[in-house]
Amino acid sequence: MERGKMAEAESLETAAEHERILREIESTDTACIGPTLRSVYDGEEHGRFMEKLESRIRNHDREIEKMCNFHYQGFVDSITELLKVRGEAHRLKNQVTDTNRKLQHEGKELVIAMEELKQCRLQQRNISATVDKLMLCLPVLEMYSKLREQMKTKRHYPALKTLEHLEHTYLPQVSHYRFCKVMVDNIPRLREEIKDVSMSDLKDFLESIRKHSDKIGETAMKQAQQQRNLDNIISQQPRIGSRKKSKKDAFTSLDTEIESTSPKSEQDSGILDVEDEEENEEVPGAQELVDFSPVYRCLHIYSVLGARETFENYYRKQRRKQARLVLQPPSNMHETLDGYRKYFNQIVGFFVVEDHILHTTQGLVNRAYIDELWEMALSKTIAALRTHSSYCSDPDLVLDLKNLIVLFADTLQVYGFPVNQLFDMLLEIRDQYSDTLLKKWAGVFRNILDSDNYSPIPVSSEELYKKVVGQFPFQDAELEKQPFPKKFPFSEFVPKVYNQIKEFIYACLKFSEDLHLSSTEVDDMIRKSTNLLLTRTLSSSLQNVIKRKNVGLTELVQIIINTTHLEKSCKYLEEFITNITNVLPETVHTTKLYGTTTFKDARHAAEEEIYTNLNQKIDQFLQLADYDWMAGDSDSKASDYLTDLIAFLRSTFAVFTHLPGKVAQTACMSACKHLATSLMQLLLEADVRQLSLGALQQFNLDVQECEQFARSGPVPGFQEDTLQLAFIDLRQVLPLVHTQHRKVFLTLWHVLWPRLSENSAAV
Repeated sequence: MERGKMAEAESLETAAEHERILREIESTDTACIGPTLRSVYDGEEHGRFMEKLESRIRNHDREIEKMCNFHYQGFVDSITELLKVRGEAHRLKNQVTDTNRKLQHEGKELVIAMEELKQCRLQQRNISATVDKLMLCLPVLEMYSKLREQMKTKRHYPALKTLEHLEHTYLPQVSHYRFCKVMVDNIPRLREEIKDVSMSDLKDFLESIRKHSDKIGETAMKQAQQQRNLDNIISQQPRIGSRKKSKKDAFTSLDTEIESTSPKSEQDSGILDVEDEEENEEVPGAQELVDFSPVYRCLHIYSVLGARETFENYYRKQRRKQARLVLQPPSNMHETLDGYRKYFNQIVGFFVVEDHILHTTQGLVNRAYIDELWEMALSKTIAALRTHSSYCSDPDLVLDLKNLIVLFADTLQVYGFPVNQLFDMLLEIRDQYSDTLLKKWAGVFRNILDSDNYSPIPVSSEELYKKVVGQFPFQDAELEKQPFPKKFPFSEFVPKVYNQIKEFIYACLKFSEDLHLSSTEVDDMIRKSTNLLLTRTLSSSLQNVIKRKNVGLTELVQIIINTTHLEKSCKYLEEFITNITNVLPETVHTTKLYGTTTFKDARHAAEEEIYTNLNQKIDQFLQLADYDWMAGDSDSKASDYLTDLIAFLRSTFAVFTHLPGKVAQTACMSACKHLATSLMQLLLEADVRQLSLGALQQFNLDVQECEQFARSGPVPGFQEDTLQLAFIDLRQVLPLVHTQHRKVFLTLWHVLWPRLSENSAAV
């Protein structure tokens, strides 16, 4: 029962669903009926649905039939009207067909013309599109052509700019074209080509700058010389209303920075040709001699390409190599000043370029890099100068070298490089310069002393007298009163030596100029060098002259007189040094001149040589003594050899009148003592066994001649019989020698004489 109720409920529900579907089919558009029918077939009651659908169709057919029966007469009338219309339509169709045929025939030409017009419009449209595309591509092609032209003319920086515009502005607009793809693919290669070509230009620049560094350095040093000359002129002029120009201002042209670090695209790379400037022309600066645009271009190109660090490392590495080459001196540099000058020019040129690069680029080189190069250059330069200057033996070359080093140091100091070590090295070269001066003046003194006639200088007029007095500080009131002709007491080598000493002082002073030394240091240097000249060089020259074998007593006497006057002139040399250094002699730590000692030593050596020569001359005369100790009678006069000896002594001591009294007295006393001792030795010779009275009388006559010579006062200044005391031993011995006591006397004499001689010497 319940099952029957359930089946009945389901049947009612299905029937309601089918009814709903039928209503949807009747009211829904046929295009959307698919989903509705799908719901029928999804269920299992489609058979019943078909029955309901057939029933609904039959109902609608009956309604249609009723409707048609109701309107049948109207339908018949409509068919009749339609048949009439059909005939008219057929006739109209024929007319239309005929009209169309006529129209086709008549419009055939128009169609052809329209087809041609269509084709023209199509071509016109294509041409317009082509022009538009070409207008879009032409700038790209023009930029590319411009790029190739710039690279061909080596305008690398503009080429890089063009490449950037081409890549970022023009190519993106036409990127779908095949030629653009080729260009895009070529862009990296073009960048590398620009890098390579710009680097090649840089290499050419570095090679050129290495070859022309000496010219740049010469120009900078010439400008430094001009500035120093200008400073000297300004320092000598009144300073009222004037302002001294600084050295840095004078070098403005060398340090002027370029307005922009970007290179000028129209400039060519390389070194500009520079002709020799006249002395009165302005010296050009570094940027006027050198075109630095390859450096700026290459730096900017590498910066734009993101490889600035690579470029900086390459530039610094190459310049370090060039610095080592520049700092390598030639092997024969010491032979001429030009060798040193070229060496300095290259170094100055190198650092002038680096200083210019430092101030005109942003970080290509920095101060630490420059300082590192300068430290290396300074050490190598000083080592080279020490080595090569040690070979130099010409003081003039050493002096020129010093001036060149000072100019070298002043030039680099203007650019901010520390040069104190160079001036310290100059103090070392100063010692070498002093040694070369001493060697040179040794030759000068030797020539003066060898060429001197060792005779007083004769003057026959007031003009000649003033000329000699002007050369040597000499004052003698008695000599001035004497009429002409007259003679100076000294020979020509006195004024010559005095003037050469002054020349030596001037030479020392020249070296001390521009060394930034105080007056005290200059004075001390000059005095020490002059002391070496006096105590070593001049003293050695005088000693050599005094010790020569062929020097005579006259020459020795003149040397003593000359050294006496030179000794007196030392105070004038002191004044001369004081005047040129403005340092008073009484200043603390001031070195004194040792000229007095030098001339005293030379005079003492000459005196000793005089004593020695006199004794040698006496010995030579005594060698002529030929006593016949067994002679029967004497000649009643002194021996000829002794007479000649006395005459020689008289003439010799007559020359001694210009000597200091003590020297002449000592020489005379020494000669008399040596003569007395030598005569005594004649009596004591081993072969004198016997003496005759005649021989003793002859010997007594000779002793009397000697005593007479002593009494005659050959040299003034002796007191009474002081000179005769030299012969007292002989005079005391001779009276004892009598015939009957001769043998006993000789025996005792040979025994006692040595003791007597010792006692006499002691007394």
